Amino acid sequence: MTKKRVVITGLGAVTPIGVNVPDYWQALLSGKNGVAPITLFDAAKFDTKFAAEVKDFNPENYFDKKAVNRLDRFSQFAIASAVQAVDDSEVNLENLNKERCGVVFGSGIGGLETLQNEHWKYFQEKNPGVLSPFFIPMMISDLAAGQISIRFGFKGPNYATTSACATSSHAISDAFMLIQRGSADLMVCGGSEASITEMGVGGFNAMRAISTWNDRYLEASRPFDKDRNGFVMGEGAGSLILEEMNHAIARGAKIYAELAGIGLTADAYHITAPAPGGEGAVRSMKISIEDAGLNIPDIDYINAHGTSTPHNDVNETKAIKTVFGEYAYKLIVNSTKSMTGHLLGAAGVVEAIASILSLKNNVIPPTINLDNPDPECDLNYSAKTVTKREIRAAISNTFGFGGHNASLLFKKFKE
Repeated sequence: MTKKRVVITGLGAVTPIGVNVPDYWQALLSGKNGVAPITLFDAAKFDTKFAAEVKDFNPENYFDKKAVNRLDRFSQFAIASAVQAVDDSEVNLENLNKERCGVVFGSGIGGLETLQNEHWKYFQEKNPGVLSPFFIPMMISDLAAGQISIRFGFKGPNYATTSACATSSHAISDAFMLIQRGSADLMVCGGSEASITEMGVGGFNAMRAISTWNDRYLEASRPFDKDRNGFVMGEGAGSLILEEMNHAIARGAKIYAELAGIGLTADAYHITAPAPGGEGAVRSMKISIEDAGLNIPDIDYINAHGTSTPHNDVNETKAIKTVFGEYAYKLIVNSTKSMTGHLLGAAGVVEAIASILSLKNNVIPPTINLDNPDPECDLNYSAKTVTKREIRAAISNTFGFGGHNASLLFKKFKE
């Protein structure tokens, strides 16, 4: 059976360097740094006092005041990005068969701020009567998907993915497969995260996973640099509109790119550390290329997971060299986390958007802060400056705690 082709017709983003796609894209190209001292809580007693917070986001641009108070920050970001993506797709909602439109939208942690606040209220008074009736609906990770479905009346497949940092890439992959098998014509997919809270930062500090460069916070997110000492927490959301190709063409949609292949694997190795040599990443990239029906020389660009952690950067570089051999040195590889920080469950979709726009515009954003490359990280990482070149196909990598690996392969659309 011939697989249905899947194209991208809408984009939406709420990020630390731009709260819509045009601003996000221009910020990437200019090397804008989204890292700053934490303002969402008093971080004086924390080992890490900085993060990549979303700035200049006004939820009342998307919701009335009552709705704002009934939505966790992660759901606000999610719905805002979905509204942007639907608007960008220019789809006529009245003409859609909404039973064939769905939502797959994830979060790695969900409403951590809500959980923390309600927990505090209870333990101050030891009285369950103080808990909000909206506590559970605000907290649980699937409610972003549910809220998006309700917002647009989409009655097709609707659920959430949760796989740590691979969450939104898995959401995109599931939406892709649902369209391929004929279960939907149009899907909203992506992910959201808002875990820059006392419990979030404190928990990652306890793991020693995030950077503690408080005196050099602007330089702290430095993928592939030998001085890196942990990732920088970010927050935000992103949404894609995936559409069956003929459905998109029939309505005259603009098409950004084609999602041509996916690769999903597990390390089956360790709860946080990647498999030696990036073994799981090797397989996910290989599978995505095979799934797209492409060959090694067809790929021009990889948006790396590139977390700025000692284990990830070296293992991902090794994985790329294992998959591509000598051709790896002809690729452009970058990490947009150097600017946005690590958006955890939203990382995959926000980086997919960067990959799609790079593919469309034939320009690759820089990896900032790459001052002293790790000797084991010796590829072309578009260090500090944009790279202009023809891009025919791009892979966006996302890897998560638990050994989850996802590689999304986008290519220029040709009817």
